[in-house]
Amino acid sequence: MQHIRNFCIIAHIDHGKSTLADRLLQYTGTVEGKNLKNQVLDDMDLERERGITIKSHAIQMNYEEDGENYVLNLIDTPGHVDFSYEVSRSIASCEGALLVIDATQGIQAQTIANLYQAIDHDLEIIPVLNKIDLPQAMVEDVKDQVVELIGCDRDDILATSAKTGEGVEDVLRAIVDRIPPPEGNPDAPLQALIFDSIFNPYKGIIAYFKIFNGTLKKGDAVKFYHTEKEYEADEIGILRLDFEPKDKLSAGDVGYIISGVKTSREVEVGDTITHIENPTEKPIEGFKHVKPMVFAGIYPIDTEDYELLRESIEKLQLNDASLVYEPESSMALGFGFRCGFLGLLHMEIIQERLEREFGVNVITTVPNVSYKVFEKNGEVHEIYNPSELPDPTKIEHIEEPYIHAQIITKSDYIGPIMNLCIEKRGKLLNQTYLTTTRIEMNFEMPSGEIVFDFYDKLKSISKGYASFDYHQVGYQPSKLVKLDILLNGQPVDALSTLIHFSNAYNFGKRICHKLKDLIPRQQYDIAIQAAIGSKIISRETVKAYRKDVTAKCYGGDITRKRKLLEKQKKGKKRMRQVGNVEVPQQAFLVVLKLND
Repeated sequence: MQHIRNFCIIAHIDHGKSTLADRLLQYTGTVEGKNLKNQVLDDMDLERERGITIKSHAIQMNYEEDGENYVLNLIDTPGHVDFSYEVSRSIASCEGALLVIDATQGIQAQTIANLYQAIDHDLEIIPVLNKIDLPQAMVEDVKDQVVELIGCDRDDILATSAKTGEGVEDVLRAIVDRIPPPEGNPDAPLQALIFDSIFNPYKGIIAYFKIFNGTLKKGDAVKFYHTEKEYEADEIGILRLDFEPKDKLSAGDVGYIISGVKTSREVEVGDTITHIENPTEKPIEGFKHVKPMVFAGIYPIDTEDYELLRESIEKLQLNDASLVYEPESSMALGFGFRCGFLGLLHMEIIQERLEREFGVNVITTVPNVSYKVFEKNGEVHEIYNPSELPDPTKIEHIEEPYIHAQIITKSDYIGPIMNLCIEKRGKLLNQTYLTTTRIEMNFEMPSGEIVFDFYDKLKSISKGYASFDYHQVGYQPSKLVKLDILLNGQPVDALSTLIHFSNAYNFGKRICHKLKDLIPRQQYDIAIQAAIGSKIISRETVKAYRKDVTAKCYGGDITRKRKLLEKQKKGKKRMRQVGNVEVPQQAFLVVLKLND
């Protein structure tokens, strides 16, 4: 155990985490020849294109220093805020962390959020300044920020360039010298933390774990503590570029277990593996069921693709246990699924994977969050869809989820960012100057306000300099109303939203105006209305096509023209009663892009 080092890399998106991991694998000889490529640990095309890590990875390296052989386990973590629970489990499996900071951008919000998690788990932090080869690198300024943030010595900060390989040897030496070896008792009852799982079509679910105490042998009868499922360890081993089977793993080791699990629900990240015969008395702390934050309906564009969509979502859930779904139907869109996501990026990725990996084209309805509805008779319902809202006369009050948002930006953009957050019903908690030009602002705001376009607006008003991180802080009472969109008096359920009453009039007016341009004209007038209950708050009319029925009258009495016009009017009225208004697909997407 004295020669094992378990570490992770903490960084904001695009600070060079995957590139540094590539260099470490190259310098330790773990990846060579044809396997040497950029972003070795990011094996999804989507990850490579976007330059983000969606699934965390783990890999073992061998490193020699002063004649001693060391085993280094890199437990890679996703950088995006949506995947913060996966990050916390990866951090719990380590004894140290490389804090990677871009020398051209300085410290960002997600870096700080993940750093605090690492400090909570008493990890040894090694600050690494990356991208020092770029001409715009502010090495000394960023070093000052790091010293102020974590209180280390300036000499402890390693200056590297993952792209050119400069300073990578120093990082490897620091991992061995500064990060403590794992603690644990190989003879104690087995206690192993699952920090990730992947799906293999031939072997089922493969769980990645780190052993805290005890020893695990091939063929052992094991159970998962929280799901209470029992299995046999058919194959165990260590994580190299490919799986490397072993007969035995003990305290301090990081590895994988294959035990014939077929459904992802049975393997939960954060669960504890223990022996059936000699179980541990208490599981490893920190386990929680991952709860979705954002909900949206996913429907096939072609209704015949419903079965294909169902199979695709089932397969996708094997790879991503945090995706939650249930069937639902809509009057406007037919049959589909109500899905729960960790955040907006997660939703975007799932939608893109459905289209790429399974070839299903889908429509996603307006994303929303879950609300708690308190009825006058004392019942409490959690609703994810505006159509589930009970009769307004039965409702005592509605509570919506709130988040604590942390924004780090240049001080030039304080005004516009404050305006944006206050517009979104945010409340400023505090603000702190990190340096003379960088400020950290903390807001409390409703989750429902950030699921639309908050992140895009924040990036555009700060010219890309602001970074954003958030976590949920519970529910608060709020004055919410259900906004319905009616076409010729008929509600279109897919366009209904739950919205704060102060935004309802403005929002309804903008939707009506936008739909007027999108809904094709018919032979009769189409009324587009936004309504709260029975009160109409906005209206637009799509004018009818008109045949000139008076063209054949070339003189004579005016009553001849009137007679023809009256006849046409009656025909149009009858047509309206039996006619259906077709809503084009763009209309459902328009709500998402109202501010374009």
